[in-house]
Amino acid sequence: MAGTKEIKQRIKSVKNTKKITKAMELVAASKMKRAISKAVSSRLYANYSWDLLTSLSERLDETTSPFFKENPNSKQKTLFVLITSNGGLCGAYNSQIIKKTIYELKKIDMNEIDIITIGKKGDHAMRRTGSSVIASFLDLPDNSVLSDIMPLSKIIIDEYKKGIYKKVYIAYTDFISALNQKPNIKQILPIRKQEIKELVEELGEESHQKEKILSENKVPYIFEGDMNEIVESLAEKLVKMQIYHMILESSASEQSSRMMAMKNASEAAGEMIDDLTLVFNKARQASITQEISEISAGMASIN
Repeated sequence: MAGTKEIKQRIKSVKNTKKITKAMELVAASKMKRAISKAVSSRLYANYSWDLLTSLSERLDETTSPFFKENPNSKQKTLFVLITSNGGLCGAYNSQIIKKTIYELKKIDMNEIDIITIGKKGDHAMRRTGSSVIASFLDLPDNSVLSDIMPLSKIIIDEYKKGIYKKVYIAYTDFISALNQKPNIKQILPIRKQEIKELVEELGEESHQKEKILSENKVPYIFEGDMNEIVESLAEKLVKMQIYHMILESSASEQSSRMMAMKNASEAAGEMIDDLTLVFNKARQASITQEISEISAGMASIN
């Protein structure tokens, strides 16, 4: 058994660690609250965008916009955008989305894939696998605004419109609750006409409440002018907003995962302190008992 001095040093060390993890938990909780607020508020725009797409879906067959057109050219590449964090200590947040992305990449020839990374953890992971990382965004602020992701959106949209990529996927983490975050990979380009029409049909079948809300807020949109120009301009704005929303969802997931990880670490440190304190008390009691026995033996020998 370790001496009382060593045990006291370990207790002190664990207490200092607990102070750090508790502070990180509180910081993450504060950031999580802001991130969730932004992610939820952005869903209002998404709802109105959905209403607009619903109205537009009836005329999608009229457009030749590249945003809705799947190019069968086999020479084109596929672009993956991976969203992770810059730092660690956030539980399984990074490992889950990286693992899911690598699993999907294995289904495609690596020579036909380009990757854009957001966050140092994903960037390091993709470079270790030998993937073709064409751009890295490692300095996005925690409290991002739409203008912060414009360089990223511009690369994705411009390269897709040039015909370099046939499909664009984003690997991100959906925020469900503070205890539940779901890694997800979603195709954002091209926007699939059939998928929109199917979702519009499913809306009425699966959720009467949503149908009621949309019907109450329904706006009779009238499209004037060049249909292709209108659709392309609208689709570009919606793709940018979709990218931004995925970053917000990932940010909320990261902070909630970090908060829970630090909370669990603080609780584990508290349990370790209790165990070490018990060991310390036993060691001190054994030492005192031994000293009493030695004194009693000495007194007996004198008598």
